[in-house]
Amino acid sequence: MKARLAAGVVLLLTGAASVGGLSIGLRAAAAPLAEPAGVSTTELSTTDPLPPAPVLAATPAAIPTPRSPDALETEVAGLLSQAGAEGGVSLVELAGGSPVTWSLDGDQTFVAASTYKLPLLMEEAQNVAAGRTSPDDQLCYDLDDWEDGHYSDYEPGSCFTRAELERRVGIDSDNTAAHILVRHDGGGAALNAYARAHGATESEFYDPNVTTSNDLARLWQNEAQGNAGGARAQAYLYPLLTHTAYEQGIPAGMPPSTTVVHKIGDLDGELNDAALVLNGPRGSYVLAVCTDSGSWQLISQVAQLVTQFEGG
Repeated sequence: MKARLAAGVVLLLTGAASVGGLSIGLRAAAAPLAEPAGVSTTELSTTDPLPPAPVLAATPAAIPTPRSPDALETEVAGLLSQAGAEGGVSLVELAGGSPVTWSLDGDQTFVAASTYKLPLLMEEAQNVAAGRTSPDDQLCYDLDDWEDGHYSDYEPGSCFTRAELERRVGIDSDNTAAHILVRHDGGGAALNAYARAHGATESEFYDPNVTTSNDLARLWQNEAQGNAGGARAQAYLYPLLTHTAYEQGIPAGMPPSTTVVHKIGDLDGELNDAALVLNGPRGSYVLAVCTDSGSWQLISQVAQLVTQFEGG
């Protein structure tokens, strides 16, 4: 083909593209392309085929920049220092393109207090969901089960349904009801074997009853991901740990519309709260806080900082 495409064809690009969060404007060319030397515009024949249109390279998909929890760590450490408290805090995001896993002293050991009841109720829900036990099972009180707690109607020979004991443990964190369930489920060794199988590798629950915020977070993560009985177990467990008698910690630091499924521990200044937050701004996440010489207000303030991080 003797003729060539004359100058004057202008590729017009308008609008804006977004790359990695930056807005890049594309504007029309202000002047025509220069005519190649020695080629006249009159040489273009209408019978000659047009050359193929230029192909624009596709813009590579932007890779999400991982969010840094550095500022969150600084703020949480500052809160603990101001309160004169020791603490372990663990966060595990369960959704999103680049989920964050972060902890501050997450492997530090704390008194578990009533957080041992989290793996206990996880196992209870899993067994009921699998049909190994029934909510209608009658479990009877033994004198060795007694520990001061929310209820005082335990008498030698008195029996309760499994569902009633689970409700007392979950909503009111009753100690004697928990002891009855632990005994009927095989004792402390069996409870710890179950907890280890579901992520709590650093804890010795029930006796001597110590744990870490990382272990409590791993338990919730394992449960939320369906590894402790799946949806049927979750449907049984979550109502036992929602809107409990102890909402001053993590739930108090969340927006009112947030659903918080959690288990607290409270013993002689050792305050813990381990929560699964179901409808955070980026999806579900786990937050576990263990403290020595802390307060419920301190735990709620930590939850507020995490809420801001999630919303950011």
